[in-house]
Amino acid sequence: QKLGLDYEGCDEVDGEDFNVEADPEGKAPFKALLDVGLRRTTTGARLFGALKGCCDGGLDIPHNDRRFPGSECVAGDYTTDPETHKKYIFGGHVQEYMEALQEDDDEKYQKQFAQYIALGLGPDDLEGVYTEAHAAIRKDPFLKRDPLDLGLFKKRDEPKPTEFPAKQWQQQKLSKNQRAGRVRQKLQNVLK
Repeated sequence: QKLGLDYEGCDEVDGEDFNVEADPEGKAPFKALLDVGLRRTTTGARLFGALKGCCDGGLDIPHNDRRFPGSECVAGDYTTDPETHKKYIFGGHVQEYMEALQEDDDEKYQKQFAQYIALGLGPDDLEGVYTEAHAAIRKDPFLKRDPLDLGLFKKRDEPKPTEFPAKQWQQQKLSKNQRAGRVRQKLQNVLK
């Protein structure tokens, strides 16, 4: 919306590979290239989750789906499993880990998922949370943050300042009278 593009992207989160198709009469979709930098490009890496989210959001990023979660290589041919990918998008792997940890070591579960427990979220509630988050992003993708929000669920004591004093990188030049006064002051300090 900020760039005046009218590409909606994928409306339904189903784990299928989605590529934006250009409208021959309108503007071309915003094209971006994924630069992984020093990150490992292993199958199922979070990097590819971000790629999937960007593509579903309407960006044109050239890619193939062989590194998405659930992809398998059989005799040099890659097959994808959209259901596995959907499970990862909605936190199914976290849900499985929560359930396993709850059965094996309840104390560790209480410690590791303390904030989830404080919010009243259990393993079965995660998919609903992600569904609500997707709906909220679709409703208002440019939601303004509260001025007291600091990030990572922390709050500021007072709002972040909007105006800052001008920075002075170079020392102000002294006038002739100021320089003469400094010399007199130094001479007085030496003669004391």
